[in-house]
Amino acid sequence: MRASRAAPDTLGTRVVMLGTGTPNADPDRSGPCVAVVVRGRAYLVDSGPGLVRRAAAAERNGIAALAPEKLDIVFITHLHSDHTVGLPDLMFTPWVLERHQPLEVYGPPGVRTMTDHLLAAYAEDIRIRTEGLEPDKSDGWQAHAHEIAAGVVYRDSNVTVTAFEVPHANWHHAFGFRFDTPDKVVVISGDTRPSDAVVTACAGCDILVHEVYSADRLVTRPPEWQRYHAGAHTSTTELAAIATRARPRLLVLYHQLFWGTDDEGLVREVKRGYDGAVVSAKDLEVYR
Repeated sequence: MRASRAAPDTLGTRVVMLGTGTPNADPDRSGPCVAVVVRGRAYLVDSGPGLVRRAAAAERNGIAALAPEKLDIVFITHLHSDHTVGLPDLMFTPWVLERHQPLEVYGPPGVRTMTDHLLAAYAEDIRIRTEGLEPDKSDGWQAHAHEIAAGVVYRDSNVTVTAFEVPHANWHHAFGFRFDTPDKVVVISGDTRPSDAVVTACAGCDILVHEVYSADRLVTRPPEWQRYHAGAHTSTTELAAIATRARPRLLVLYHQLFWGTDDEGLVREVKRGYDGAVVSAKDLEVYR
């Protein structure tokens, strides 16, 4: 169920953890970004900081679909900065590296405004590159934003992508995503407090990628932050109950809030109430 960091680029669906981090500036964890790789194409979920360089590292490890110039589609769970500050990187760096087609961006209401402002912010860069000496005059700098609602939001010959609403702090719209591929069902929670929508979307899925914080260590946080995390995120204890109902073949923890514990500690906490397979992901790990 857990693949090596140097997994070959085969036809089977793989989940590549390009970034497992949070707003905390952990040098070992880039911002949230998960790639679902199917038949040589990568479908990204979220655009946390560092994702293009993490994708280049995954390509070096043998996953050709994650070559930067091939990154052309992303699904945004919500507009918190740690999930979106990598969006200008995703818009422009692959273009500079010879992505010739526009980036397709699917996300909640507001993502079109965000994308339009980024295009405006980099207008001079776009002008210099398209009118100057650089040889590539393609449309790879463009970004097409698609504002979504719950339901099927994208379909091609590789995947059907279904968005489902999740509750996350004060956001009016936050989504998780279900990917139905020819050989697997992958569900990615995004940021959420405990939600029946995740259970319904998974329903025995192959891989459930879910955010988590340490229930044991929550008590070390100031009271105001305890209130926030209880209303915005999912504890190890709560996730154990969700996974017991959702029945994934593999539960993958990401967007981990450790507060002094570690990956093994989080897994132990979850396994107190869940007897299925569970791992705490690190950047560049691959699951299938």
